[in-house]
This record gives sequence, structure tokens and C-alpha cells, in this order.
Amino acid sequence: MAPNTQQGLKVAVYARVSTRDQEPENQLLALRDYVRHRGWTIVQEFVDRGISGAKDQRPGLNALMQMAGHRKIDVVLVWRFDRFARSVRHLVTALDQFRSLGIEFISYQDNIDTSTPTGKMTFHIIAAMAEFERSLIQERIHAGLNRARAQGKHLGRPRATIDADRIRALRQQGLSLQQIVRETGINKDAVRRTLGLRK
Repeated sequence: MAPNTQQGLKVAVYARVSTRDQEPENQLLALRDYVRHRGWTIVQEFVDRGISGAKDQRPGLNALMQMAGHRKIDVVLVWRFDRFARSVRHLVTALDQFRSLGIEFISYQDNIDTSTPTGKMTFHIIAAMAEFERSLIQERIHAGLNRARAQGKHLGRPRATIDADRIRALRQQGLSLQQIVRETGINKDAVRRTLGLRK
């Protein structure tokens, strides 16, 4: 990526390695050199070591997002998309958040810079792919539910077995509806129906 004319921008650098015996230094050296070439300043480096990209909670990434939320940086610089985001959806959400905060995102190895027209176009393509992926998943879920219904399968939580004789016996012993609910684990509406009571 060719350096642009913006000078003095504040940058947060993020690197991640999947195992403890890997070193993030190779990523960091290249990212520091890139920042120096563009005449920017690194505010802070965030590193997650020995953490899978699929993990929701990553201390380094969480701290970076918190700093971004306070608008203390102008640019987020990462080694590669897959070092940063755990999924396409996560990437789109994060990039959307950066855009709303006026923060640019650069993926060094992927040659993506959202401050450029090409980078903006790439972001829109990624967002469209994420939406397409989401639609496919929803379509598969609906198809699966329809197939299960057609086969007569019960969907949702299993229905509780109602022992009507026991409910009536408990009522005859003078228990309140709430006490019967606690005793049987059956919800109040089912108890009412069994006893023929109106709401």
C-alpha cells in the first residue's frame, strides 16, 4: 500500500498468535515499519497470545475496541483479517463500528485500507457477502423446521407430562395454584386447565 498524505495520525496496532509458543514479533515489526513509513504514531500495541480466533473474549482485542470507542485513535492496523476477526460477520460489525467513529481500518497483508476508495468498495463487498451468508443460514434453518413439522416432529422444549390425578389430589388437599405449580413443576395455565378453572 502506498503511503497517503495524512500525517500524524494515531494508530492502534493489533496482533494475535494462536499458541503460546508462537511469537507476534514478526507481525509487529512489519506493522511498526508500515506506521513509520506513513509518518504516523503508534498509540498502543494490543497483542493476544495463545488465543484462538474463534474466541469471543480476547483481552487485547477487547481493550482495542474500548480505546476505539473513546475515539483515542484514528487508525486500527492489523496484520491480516483472520488475525483480527473471528468471522465475516464479526469483521463487518467491527468495521461498521470503526466507520461510525471515524476510524480507518487497515489490514496489512490483505492490502485493505478503508480510507481509500478501493478499501471502501472492498468493505461493501464483505458486508454484502456477510448478508448473503446470513440469508443462507436463515433459509437452511427455515427449511429444516418445515421438514421437521412435515414429519410430525415436535419443535421447541419437550412438553411436560401432566399428571391430572395428582394435580386434583393436591388441590383437594387444599394447596393453592402456586403451591401446586411448585410441587409439580407444571406451569400455572396448565394447572388451571387441568382443574377446569378460568383465569
